Amino acid sequence: MNLKIIHFAHHRNGIGGAPFAVVLFEDQGPEASRKVAVLFDDQHHCAVLDVAKLAASDIAFGSNSWRGDNYEQALRQAIETANPNGE
Repeated sequence: MNLKIIHFAHHRNGIGGAPFAVVLFEDQGPEASRKVAVLFDDQHHCAVLDVAKLAASDIAFGSNSWRGDNYEQALRQAIETANPNGE
């Protein structure tokens, strides 16, 4: 997968909520665009959305929905090896 990590950060939902990472990245493959991913600690819990479509208020399934399973492995590896600025 041809991804360029721009930035990532670790979060959690409140005091006792599930931790997750947010990754801003450039998808440089066939569906090239800037995307944001939300990755929870559990495998197979990955959501990916196109940033420009989000800015245009498009959150519709089928329009701004990307297969997290296609991105998950590459994203998890990238945030384990890169610093938060994607370097």
